[in-house]
Amino acid sequence: MFGIDAVLLSDFAAKSIRKNHRVIDLGTGTGIIPLLLETSTPASNFTALEIQKDSADLARQSVEKNALQSKIKIVHGDLRDAPALFARHSFDVVVCNPPYTPAAHGKRNLSDSVSIARHEICCNLDDVISAADFLLAPHGHFFMIHVPFRLPGILCRLQSRCLEAKVMRLVQPFADSGPNLVLIEARKNARPGLKIMPNLIVRGADGGYTSEIRRIYGLEQGL
Repeated sequence: MFGIDAVLLSDFAAKSIRKNHRVIDLGTGTGIIPLLLETSTPASNFTALEIQKDSADLARQSVEKNALQSKIKIVHGDLRDAPALFARHSFDVVVCNPPYTPAAHGKRNLSDSVSIARHEICCNLDDVISAADFLLAPHGHFFMIHVPFRLPGILCRLQSRCLEAKVMRLVQPFADSGPNLVLIEARKNARPGLKIMPNLIVRGADGGYTSEIRRIYGLEQGL
C-alpha cells in the first residue's frame, strides 16, 4: 500500500528528472516512487533502496511484473550504510519519503513495518540528509516530502550538508485548513535562493479532489 505522499513527491520530482539522470529512492517501501517516475520521466536508470526485506521483495516483484528489471534495481539495505553500498556522487537525483515522527513521539502502530515507515526507528532526518549528501553528484537534486512542523530542522540540516533548499511547496488537505505536508527540492552546492510555490490544495469544499490532484493522479475531469 502507498499513500498520497508518494504520489505527490513523484509528481514534484518528475519535472526536474532528465533522460540521462541516475535516480535513487531512499526507503522505497514497495517501490511505488520509482515505478511512478519510470512512467512519468524520460529517465531509465532507477535504484530503490529498502531496509525491510519483505517490502524489498514486494518491490522486486512489482518491478518484475512490469518487466522493468533493466530500468529499476531494488537493493535491500540500510540508507545509513550508503557509503558501503554505493560510490560517492553516483546519483543525479535522490528522492525520499522518510519517516516523519521522532521515535520517542507519537502513537506507535502495532505493525512493525508501519511503525518503521512512520517513525524514526531505523533512520532519522540526519541519516537521510547525510545519505543524500554522500550519494548526490555535484549540483544534483534532492527531493523530499515531510511535515511542516519540522521545517526549521530540515533547512538547518540541509545547509549543513551544502544542500540548498531551492523550491518549497506546502500541501493543505482543504483550502481552509493548515498545511500538513511540505515538498522540498534542494540542490547540491547551489546558491541561496528559495522559491515558494502556491500551496497545493488536496480537496475542495465538496470533499472531492481538486483539479490539480486529479491531474496528478491522471484522473479525467468529471469522473
